[in-house]
Amino acid sequence: MEQRIAVIGAGPMGLAVAYQLAQDGHRPVLFEADDRVGGMTACFDFDGLDIERYYHFHCISDHAFLALLAELGLADRMRWIETKMGYWYLNRLQPWGNPLALLKFRGLSFGAKFRYGLHAFLATKRIDWRPLDNVEATGWIRRWVGEEAYEVLWRRLFDYKFYDYTTGLSAAWIWSRIRRIGRSRYNLFREKLGYLEGGSNTLLLAMQAAIESRGGEVRLNSPVTRVVLENDSVCGVEVNGCFEAFAKVISTVPSPYVPQLMPDLPIDVLAQFKALKNIAVVCVIVKLRKAVTENFWLNTNDPEMDIPGLVEYTNLRPLDQHIVYVPFYMPGEHPKYAEPDQAFVDKVKRYLMKINPNLAEGDFIDIRASRYRYAQPICDPGYLHNIPPVALPVKGLWVADTSYYYPEDRGISESIDFGRKLAKDATA
Repeated sequence: MEQRIAVIGAGPMGLAVAYQLAQDGHRPVLFEADDRVGGMTACFDFDGLDIERYYHFHCISDHAFLALLAELGLADRMRWIETKMGYWYLNRLQPWGNPLALLKFRGLSFGAKFRYGLHAFLATKRIDWRPLDNVEATGWIRRWVGEEAYEVLWRRLFDYKFYDYTTGLSAAWIWSRIRRIGRSRYNLFREKLGYLEGGSNTLLLAMQAAIESRGGEVRLNSPVTRVVLENDSVCGVEVNGCFEAFAKVISTVPSPYVPQLMPDLPIDVLAQFKALKNIAVVCVIVKLRKAVTENFWLNTNDPEMDIPGLVEYTNLRPLDQHIVYVPFYMPGEHPKYAEPDQAFVDKVKRYLMKINPNLAEGDFIDIRASRYRYAQPICDPGYLHNIPPVALPVKGLWVADTSYYYPEDRGISESIDFGRKLAKDATA
């Protein structure tokens, strides 16, 4: 039986929910506050180049993403590239990301290298993550790799991404990040990552078209300001000052927005949502006349740089100019987040010119900063039992965001997989 269902948020998860609903013969109405679909995967016009505001890549293990490409007839748009990693440490650019690079790494004893490598290897082989759910991540890593390797290779990655939350993270969540990159290798020494021709818009616009071709609606510039509840049931949503009736609502916006969207939820459920933590990002994207390095990933450990690393995107996806993303993650309440965009832009110029002294001011074609307040959920120990249920104790209401496929880190493939399953559950 056909159902008309409201879906809030047109990021990858919301699009996947609406796509699956339309596939199954229902009529989704997808509400998006922005003027485009995509959320954190949305593209913008970067001085004539249509590109994502925040970097994305694909691994060979991204099965849900690859399956959807095949369904949409886009499988031939996928490209796989052998990529390289580097590490900026002791004012030196060093190879990184494979056993040989680890052995040759300067600034670390052999014992520390062995412990680090053993931990990374065993993490990629681990299957059962649940014993790590209640374990604190930095202590778990320290016990395995030792203080020396932690100080050199891990501490700044934590400190300059999570700040005050550094010692309040689930080891299961960090383990999933180690494993995902480890599984992107097709042998011990080679890493293969993927990109989609045309960028994420190739998929996003195809999903939107598929939804609309099957009778669904995608409404842009349509922020939902309230989900209306009565007698423990959904009545509908308020959008642009107007009420629209729905018997079912599926929200995929970041969890911190839920209390203001649904203030009539039971008090204990509201408390659960308010306890969830999230960090923000200021992502600087740079267009250059020449490459900075040959690496896609570059981790950094430099007292003069308040970043854990950067992504040289054109070392994955070839473009006419060189594109570099430099993300500054921090809690939204941190004073740094209130600094103007120019402060971050100036830092990035200094950092890139330090890493590659051959870069000159004239090599910078354009540089922009984008902000996303709720960019990264903070998954603390015991997160599996702290997160509210997807099906809330309100008839016709489901809520999820990227934290709901814990312990996996946020990603397009994970969002697609979760969103499609959520659509099935909501109409079962």
